[in-house]
Amino acid sequence: MPSSVNDNAEHPFAGDPVFDLHVGGKMEIRSRVELAGADELSLAYTPGVARVCEAIAEDPEMTRHFTWVPNTVAVVTDGTAVLGLGDIGPAAAMPVMEGKAVLFKQFGGVDAIPICLATTDVDEIVETVARMAPSFGGINLEDISAPRCFEIEQRLKDRLDIPVFHDDQHGTAVVALAALKNALKLTGRLAETTRVVISGAGAAGVAVTRIMLEAGIKDIAVIDRQGVLNSERSDLTQVKQDLARDTADNFGRTGSLADVMKGADVYIGVSGGNVPEEIVATMAADAIIFGLANPTPEVHPDVAHRHARVVATGRSDYPNQINNVLAFPGIFRGAFDVHARAITEGMKLAAAEALADLVGDALTEDCIIPSPFDPRVGPAVAAAVAEAARRDGVARITDD
Repeated sequence: MPSSVNDNAEHPFAGDPVFDLHVGGKMEIRSRVELAGADELSLAYTPGVARVCEAIAEDPEMTRHFTWVPNTVAVVTDGTAVLGLGDIGPAAAMPVMEGKAVLFKQFGGVDAIPICLATTDVDEIVETVARMAPSFGGINLEDISAPRCFEIEQRLKDRLDIPVFHDDQHGTAVVALAALKNALKLTGRLAETTRVVISGAGAAGVAVTRIMLEAGIKDIAVIDRQGVLNSERSDLTQVKQDLARDTADNFGRTGSLADVMKGADVYIGVSGGNVPEEIVATMAADAIIFGLANPTPEVHPDVAHRHARVVATGRSDYPNQINNVLAFPGIFRGAFDVHARAITEGMKLAAAEALADLVGDALTEDCIIPSPFDPRVGPAVAAAVAEAARRDGVARITDD
């Protein structure tokens, strides 16, 4: 294969393995057909290709048979919330989007194209993505800051008839729920009587809360920088108002993190910062702590283990990594397999259940979630999501 013009060029960070791996980027596009001569060229391009174009013009559903569109996702960002780096812009976001595309292919067999947009305007993002949509079978929104990300996703879902999925929200939520299901099983708790504190009311915090409510957890207190989200506060956005009404309002929870951590069964951190050990120590016996900020969890695992029975982080160097790669490749694979029009709440819950079930008899305090390298993960999630899509009526293909 010809090399990139940059592959052999010396770069300012030569010798650093991270930068060396990224030389020329992490991905490329290859042809699935061999053009060995004029006959192959006439089939792949003119004049043969015109017949395929005419067939699609007559029946656009033929796209799913004769193009790569139904197996291709756009990975779209504006660069405003990249990893833990924040608003670093679209150019600096590209290595992450390339990485995401590689993960789609590796773990889901899904082709993905990274797209970094030079705008942070909600209307412009929605319009741009909507205009690109005929080229893709699905849209994966990535690293877009809250609260804009909520409106962008909802408007695109309303406008398009292909899956639209903001992974920072829903990928995190699916994996966190799967891990929590197994942690509750280990500690002998029931969802409906478990008390949960979620620190962070951004993209991940909102989605984690919503999926926990869907899964039957009722007593949830969500915390932002000003304290518990509840309707007594006058500083809440509409998203936070809705969340307050569905969570803390129902149990009269108010005040600070310290107030609601007393006696709490579960802490889930998706906000960064640090929870003092004296607050952690007030949680219930056999507590569950998920400190998911990267690279520094809200509760350091050493501290967490002194006060909790089950501990998870977002890091790969500790047990129980809550990693989105467990979810999004299989979710899109399953959605694409049935040509789903959307990704529903039922499909997300099915993905979480499939992930939790994979742990099986291996369930221990240090194994509440499978490894991303477990070859069963992608197929199990995809199968569960495809079946849920049929149940929810969003599958265009309704039989195997």
